[in-house]
Amino acid sequence: MRGSGPRGAGHRRTQGRGGGDDTPRVPASLAGCYSAPLKGPLWTCLLLCAALRTLLASPSNEVNLLDSRTVMGDLGWIAFPKNGWEEIGEVDENYAPIHTYQVCKVMEQNQNNWLLTSWISNEGASRIFIELKFTLRDCNSLPGGLGTCKETFNMYYFESDDENGRSIKENQYIKIDTIAADESFTELDLGDRVMKLNTEVRDVGPLSKKGFYLAFQDVGACIALVSVRVYYKKCPSVVRHLAIFPDTITGADSSQLLEVSGSCVNHSVTDDPPKMHCSAEGEWLVPIGKCMCKAGYEEKNGTCQVCRPGFFKASPHSQTCSKCPPHSYTHEEASTSCVCEKDYFRKDSDPPTMACTSKEPCGYWVMQPFASLEKQHDGACCVFLIFFSKTGMFALHSTVVLPNFQIPLLNNKHPFIADC
Repeated sequence: MRGSGPRGAGHRRTQGRGGGDDTPRVPASLAGCYSAPLKGPLWTCLLLCAALRTLLASPSNEVNLLDSRTVMGDLGWIAFPKNGWEEIGEVDENYAPIHTYQVCKVMEQNQNNWLLTSWISNEGASRIFIELKFTLRDCNSLPGGLGTCKETFNMYYFESDDENGRSIKENQYIKIDTIAADESFTELDLGDRVMKLNTEVRDVGPLSKKGFYLAFQDVGACIALVSVRVYYKKCPSVVRHLAIFPDTITGADSSQLLEVSGSCVNHSVTDDPPKMHCSAEGEWLVPIGKCMCKAGYEEKNGTCQVCRPGFFKASPHSQTCSKCPPHSYTHEEASTSCVCEKDYFRKDSDPPTMACTSKEPCGYWVMQPFASLEKQHDGACCVFLIFFSKTGMFALHSTVVLPNFQIPLLNNKHPFIADC
């Protein structure tokens, strides 16, 4: 079991002081906050502005296990000792609660303030990510605090199957990383009403139990924890090459590729079973195989749709439905061939894409024993030239053939039939 440690896995974003119109500024309506003491409403106003600007929707490949910005009730977190981390409860313009925790004991030595979360279910994920949004005061801007002020804090986790088994013993927690701010704010920033909100992301895995607790340790910084978001990554359900691939939780290792089998959509078949690979970042990679719409169906918008009357598809390997060839028709949906019109013909051996023609197929010879004629031609045969039409068959010609007469046969289906 491991945390990401100093690797700093994941991504890092910082919202800080910048130029132009994009610089975050405090609304004039909150100007009165800046005359308040540091440990009171000043922090609250600053953090509320930052939080309201950063309520962004999560990407489709991320599933939140916890987002402190969206919890309507009490978070149920515990501060130890009780005079360390302080929760600042406020509401936004929609009266939804905003949970912010702050601590600023920079003038006192040997600080060891812990903030413990409630139990978080991992929902079957073996690798999770923790996104922190926070602000941190520049120690150089705090007169008298240079010897005791810190500009970092620590993050820990503790795995447990028991959602009521929270422990506050420090030795039970595993350190994930020491968190430092990319940008810290000063008194000058406060005067200019400029906010510097840091975003840090760390990952933890592999996890082996049903859930875990997080802990944040302050060792003497002036910090406000604006939001905590815990999530795992998945490859979202997708239809590709007419195959459905389900939601798939990524693996525990950052370089792991999970092979996932797809299932063909309705009215489709496959010669090569479809597969794809789910990456650790929640992306589908390396597609193998595919599905094809079966005969009588064509692909449209990732589904197999039926061929309309007047159209057909004879094979799954054909891409689209085709219009019936000349002098043929079909009144049914999902047709695999078309029927010739009256007085038009097509041989069984012809492909279904071939047009029907009005020329009748040639007949074949049928040899029968010459029993009804005079006995003097004993052993002779009567030969009939017979044609077939839609109304039946008729004899066009007959003659008497002596026993030694040979008629060349054009196929071997029957010893007495010669096809044209």
